[in-house]
Amino acid sequence: MAEQQTIHVGGEWRSAASGATRDILDPADATTLAVVAEGGAEDTDAAVAAARAAFDGGRGAWPRTPVAERAALLRRVADLLVRDREKLGLLESRDAGKTLEEGRIDVDCVADAFRYYADLVAAESGGRVVDAGSPDVHSVVVHEPVGVCALITPWNYPLLQASWKIAPALAAGNTFVVKPSEITPLTTVALIELLVEAGLPAGVANLVTGPGDPVGARLAEHPDVDLVSFTGGLVSGTKVMRAAADTVKKVALELGGKNPNVVFADACATDEGFDTAVDQALNAAFIHSGQVCSAGSRLIVEESVRERFVAELARRAEKIRIGRGTDEGVECGPLVSAQQLARTEEYVASALAEGAVLRAGGERPGGPEHASGYFYRPTVLDQCHRAMRVVREEVFGPVLTVETFRTEDEAVALANDTEYGLAGGVWTADPGRARRVAGRLRHGTVWINDFHPYLPQAEWGGFGKSGIGRELGPSGLAEYRESKHVYQNLAPRPVRWFAG
Repeated sequence: MAEQQTIHVGGEWRSAASGATRDILDPADATTLAVVAEGGAEDTDAAVAAARAAFDGGRGAWPRTPVAERAALLRRVADLLVRDREKLGLLESRDAGKTLEEGRIDVDCVADAFRYYADLVAAESGGRVVDAGSPDVHSVVVHEPVGVCALITPWNYPLLQASWKIAPALAAGNTFVVKPSEITPLTTVALIELLVEAGLPAGVANLVTGPGDPVGARLAEHPDVDLVSFTGGLVSGTKVMRAAADTVKKVALELGGKNPNVVFADACATDEGFDTAVDQALNAAFIHSGQVCSAGSRLIVEESVRERFVAELARRAEKIRIGRGTDEGVECGPLVSAQQLARTEEYVASALAEGAVLRAGGERPGGPEHASGYFYRPTVLDQCHRAMRVVREEVFGPVLTVETFRTEDEAVALANDTEYGLAGGVWTADPGRARRVAGRLRHGTVWINDFHPYLPQAEWGGFGKSGIGRELGPSGLAEYRESKHVYQNLAPRPVRWFAG
């Protein structure tokens, strides 16, 4: 299979300076989907230099492009995403292993993000006027782009996570270098192609495909990078933060979560309520095979309904149809890599050794159609407790742990007993309890009687070790801006502080 030139620098596609390549594997059967350039430090430096030149250029440079023109370009990108929905959804499905319908939905969400930031910047005024207390002073706070942004994205939602960074970065007037995960780079390459087609000037968008070391590490430490935005694991995120410290650049981190889904007995008092809560617990844990930063991987259920709830949950989990994401009727695709499969197996083995009770899954599926892919059955582990690794640490696989509580205070304490704080869900028929519990949870997003929906106009991010900063919403745009106070004296005269 011929190499695809996947490094984009200064408006040109190229191979890696070293000539190195990487095979991108289909997680459903471990065959090669594509061969891409494996960039290194030299390619990264070239991409940063191109972004720097595009930012620091003269009057026509991207930061000085009128807001209306920037917004119009973002809308053109959204239209191209709609045009290519099927192609991009299929590519995302094959590269990341998710179902085709999940891939299509991701493309829709990406288009929504570009439109949202186009509308947000287009509606802004010329800055915030500050009353200086004198008619002779005009004082205003304006927002300017940060500069060159390094955007490092994860393997589980390659296209979606790239858009959450690229759309606000461009809307604010920045230039950037994006580094997708070396495992799933294909839709990010396609997105850069759409930006070029939409008319983005050369050098504004740059792409380096390659591993975290050296590409991501070089971006984080590079003196000509003004901001680094990273989405990924906690260990890698702390490395990014350390590398960025010497140049005191802005840092935004989204580092995952260990997210509670709290079910009170009153939510299950009716047949409809019980069915809905069980159905949503399955969705919370097993969408995209659990490879979701906000996955509801910790079920915390009231003791009085635990046995009935877990029995039905396990029964339905056993019936989830597993297979290649592009096949008709498949509900759960493979894990993204052999490494992720082995990691999931190790977590389940450790949980069982620590006393967890297996209620569903716990193994690879049988059958020749699953033999060569990275498949793992949706797994339910009952009678778990906080001392278990599988309860404390992010698995990023189709593994759901079950804990129980008796009181509202105990439920809140369990839900908050985590180093992370990205998201959580509360299921109850009592509106007062819903508000109380939601108010006490230390998580960046709290769903009441739902799980997983997000809005591009609402901030996304977490407390604790889930990261720093926010994506989406107005705060997601603010991450890519610097505030500047401009104070103009309209009637200058001597101060006479010094007698002279």
